[in-house]
Amino acid sequence: FPLGMVLRACPEIAMYGPGGVIDSWRDMMGAAVVVRSMLGVSPSAYQAACETMGPENAATAIACILERGGHINSPGGYLRDLTRKAEKGEFSLGPMLMALLRANGGSAALTG
Repeated sequence: FPLGMVLRACPEIAMYGPGGVIDSWRDMMGAAVVVRSMLGVSPSAYQAACETMGPENAATAIACILERGGHINSPGGYLRDLTRKAEKGEFSLGPMLMALLRANGGSAALTG
């Protein structure tokens, strides 16, 4: 998924980038490590997600979890569950990102 789309779906992660901005996937992955720690997600859970989904998708999953923080009781358990589903080919970030895009501004967020 393009970084701009991820940031429109998950705007809260931007404040954890260098200087409060995310300009690259490198910035995004750095912000995800900060947020992972803040959410109480274990390093091993995040590492497993990186190995299974790839580092960009794992960072995106963390951004989605941050965005939905009030609805997720156990961010680490949720990430481990997503990782298990991804291992079996039963999980894609697309529907999660689309739901967040709709929640954060409707169809206008899908263009551009």
